[in-house]
Amino acid sequence: MLAKYLIAENSLTCKTGTTIKEAAKLLVSSDSARIAVLDNNKVVGILTAHSLSKAYLDSVPLETKIDHYLEKPTTINFLAVTPDFLLFPLEKTIIVDNNDNFLGFISSNKLAASLRHQRDNASGNLEAILSASSNCILCIDTDCSITYLNESAAKLLGISVEKALGQHINKLIPNSRLPEVLKTGQPEIGCTLELKGKSFITNRTPVIQNDTIIGTLAIFQDITELQNIIDELTKVREYKETLETIIDNDYDCIVVVDTEGIITMYNKAYEDFIGIPKKQAIGRHVTEVIENTRLHLVVKTGVPEMAALQKICGREMICNRVPIKENGKIIGAIGKTMFRDFKDFTAFVDKFSKMQVELEYYRDIVKKIQGSHYTFDHVIGNGPEITEVKEMAQRAAQRNSTVLIRGESGTGKELFSHAIHFASMRKNGPFIKVNCSAIPESLMESELFGYEEGAFTGAKKGGKPGKFELAHKGTLFLDEIGDMAINMQSKLLRVLQEKEIERVGGTAPIPIDVRVIAATNRNLEELIKEEKFRIDLYYRLNVVELRIPPLRYHKKDMDELTCYLLAKLSTKLGCPIPVIAEEARQAILSYNWPGNIRELENVLERCLNFIDHGVIKLTNLPYHIKNAAQGKESKAMELRDHIEEAERLTIVNALKTCNGNKVRAAKLLGISRANIYQKITKYNI
Repeated sequence: MLAKYLIAENSLTCKTGTTIKEAAKLLVSSDSARIAVLDNNKVVGILTAHSLSKAYLDSVPLETKIDHYLEKPTTINFLAVTPDFLLFPLEKTIIVDNNDNFLGFISSNKLAASLRHQRDNASGNLEAILSASSNCILCIDTDCSITYLNESAAKLLGISVEKALGQHINKLIPNSRLPEVLKTGQPEIGCTLELKGKSFITNRTPVIQNDTIIGTLAIFQDITELQNIIDELTKVREYKETLETIIDNDYDCIVVVDTEGIITMYNKAYEDFIGIPKKQAIGRHVTEVIENTRLHLVVKTGVPEMAALQKICGREMICNRVPIKENGKIIGAIGKTMFRDFKDFTAFVDKFSKMQVELEYYRDIVKKIQGSHYTFDHVIGNGPEITEVKEMAQRAAQRNSTVLIRGESGTGKELFSHAIHFASMRKNGPFIKVNCSAIPESLMESELFGYEEGAFTGAKKGGKPGKFELAHKGTLFLDEIGDMAINMQSKLLRVLQEKEIERVGGTAPIPIDVRVIAATNRNLEELIKEEKFRIDLYYRLNVVELRIPPLRYHKKDMDELTCYLLAKLSTKLGCPIPVIAEEARQAILSYNWPGNIRELENVLERCLNFIDHGVIKLTNLPYHIKNAAQGKESKAMELRDHIEEAERLTIVNALKTCNGNKVRAAKLLGISRANIYQKITKYNI
């Protein structure tokens, strides 16, 4: 507080030359014990009760002037603050203005009130500071009872300040060291403490008053976050050391510069290469260490220089120079040699070329395993019927539209789907086949869309991707789409519309990029009328429709197709390509082939197993085809011949399985030994 606010309201004054009697009267008439003696409003001294007592003891006359008994005052400027005058005697201290004019004495009452106010403010501020402190502060007395704790400590201990006061310290903090410090009087500084699942560092000090310990104070700071930071810094240091070790052990020469081109990192490979130790290189400008360098220019331009030639120590090397950016700002650059000698680069190119050739070879193998097996070159025939379909399919292959392939069983619908995939931009992607009639309805959803772990009993650990996921970036062939259950049709429709699937038991949709090719031998229009096929799915699938003609509609291609199949089957069976006798050829041409190309291939394979001298004769053909050629075909005979042919093929396969052992073959077929001998004779096996 400023001194001007402490001036006494009735400060006694008198002039020089005043008598002792007059001064005594002034003091008696007032409750003051001092008089300021002024000369032109300037203080020349102070007359106190002590001064009058001395005059009385000297037995001087009352008319004696007081000038001889004045005491020297202490003057304080009216703008001085309280601490400036607390050290002076209060009764001899006066307050003056800037011109040393007397303003008054200090009021003891006002001073006491001011000091009390400051004390209360200081106490309140101290309490507020202690309460607001993030550090926990706690104090106990000589009975180990808590006498003070701040809000942070109370919050940590889970108790209010009021309830904590007076409680024994060990009740709130078991095994506390404060009683020990109270007993020994020895402080414990920088100790660690685990409390309430947190880490603290604590100082415990005795509280001493008049050389007597009256309690103990503990201040503990939560270092949990600090410990986490320390752990993180430790990890960063370990990462840095690991990085430096990796860089030092790198075969390539590596150097890093800052924005000024000063080297900040430099590995051992560079040290060995140019012969300048790391300690001498770090901290120097890169141009002083590495000849013909442009790393300092890359820092300025921010433009990387890749596979650049640089001559160092008389050797041409290939290096990369790349700017280092942080938050879009260049903070340095890194240089790395790719090849220390141009000869190494040449050797690498040769090795890479060989690897490229190998890669192409293995890529072709993968295509054969995962992708399509057939191309449009495998679609045999030059007749107008098959040529028209082939041209439409080739055009459809250039786009990503859904294709619906229709045709009788055995016409080659799957072959066309392979060919479309191979001719499309997706040929390097997977080709996944799904037979909609072969998968049980209960498993169809998980097969198509996959499932998550635990989706159902027996679900594979980790889940399983569905066919759509496997066909991502490729083609999914849905064969026999007309046999798909109606409830699955709606789910398939959604996938085709949304281009995303959701696994069984999953919650998040998975985007897919799949081209769908569907095929069927069913009459979809009739199925729609019978409400067995969704009309909206029909229109979604039928974007591009291909109708594969049955074999009986393009018999002009029969000779070419037969020759192609015989060559294929001869390779498969390891036998020479046979010749077809004219009678057999005419029989093949005259037959209607209800099973189409598949039936033709099966018949030709049967013939290859039983021909003599490399010629397929009429007698080698099945009964129903021979009868058709001879004009003897009837429904009853066709059924009987089919049954006999099936029986004959079954016996042949059983004999192959048993390596020609007729007894074992009979047992395998469930017939008697005599019966199998009769049938072998009947079918001339």
